[in-house]
Amino acid sequence: MRNSEKGALSHSNREIFGVDFHDFMIKEQNDTSMELASEFGISLREVKNLKKHLNRS
Repeated sequence: MRNSEKGALSHSNREIFGVDFHDFMIKEQNDTSMELASEFGISLREVKNLKKHLNRS
């Protein structure tokens, strides 16, 4: 299997929309979408996209 710079970056970077995925998962359980958006400085649409992405994986 070939290793590439792009592949290494995708595995080492756990952020989507500039949000740490694991931190988001922990806070998602206790906070509302509005609280998450203000906490991470993202829009409500981006919160919904992150929640969709979590359900797929």
